[in-house]
Amino acid sequence: MSARRPFIAGNWKMNLDHLQGIALVQKLAWTLKDASFDPKAVEVAVFPPFTDLRSVQTLVDAERFTVGLGAQDLSPHDSGAYTGDVSGAFLKALDCAYVIVGHSERRQGHGETDEVVNAKVLAAVRHGLVPVICVGETEEELERHGTSAVPVRQTAAALAGVPSGTPVVIAYEPVWAIGTGKVATPETAQEVCAAIRGAVAEALGADDAAATRILYGGSVKSGNIAGFMRKPDVDGALVGGASLDPVEFAGIARFPDHVGA
Repeated sequence: MSARRPFIAGNWKMNLDHLQGIALVQKLAWTLKDASFDPKAVEVAVFPPFTDLRSVQTLVDAERFTVGLGAQDLSPHDSGAYTGDVSGAFLKALDCAYVIVGHSERRQGHGETDEVVNAKVLAAVRHGLVPVICVGETEEELERHGTSAVPVRQTAAALAGVPSGTPVVIAYEPVWAIGTGKVATPETAQEVCAAIRGAVAEALGADDAAATRILYGGSVKSGNIAGFMRKPDVDGALVGGASLDPVEFAGIARFPDHVGA
């Protein structure tokens, strides 16, 4: 049994204004409180849009909800004339613990290269944020390079220059499974996550690799999460659309109820 604490992360993407975000987090927290959920056994965090962060952080602090907070992106720069960018320092001041880096939608829609992703990872580390580093292949890359080649390359590039002992999270999201309804099998996810753990070991060392949480993402739902969580190298999930439904997202977080089924 892994000593790594499972991590269920909800990426809201560009959905929900701050009032809607407050309502979602309230319902999520109440649902988890009423359910058979142990926050010490499973960590849950939400990743709202930038405009929601202050409102959600204030609510979580005031109500002492056991829900973590992260941002969806950050600038590689700390401050300066970078219109539209958001510094890691600003996120840290809002008590964000995590920040997503290198999501496929940023890589594809905004042309983020491995070098840009690495610069953002280093920026997150500078400001005491844990980067949730997204890696994954398109269907074309899968056919051309085979299973795990692209995620392993992206992992190694993202971790360049990161000191050993630095906490990071890696999220394997096959691009062909994001929002498509297609899902990698638990066996494929295990194969790729194990290869990613090997890449972390090469970059940061065996101890860091053993401690690093590796998530699966891509059409994750309460009905399929247990199959992934039975695998030894899958430590949680980065959830997209299902995280906008607090009851469904709570069901994903309650995966221990179903793992033994």
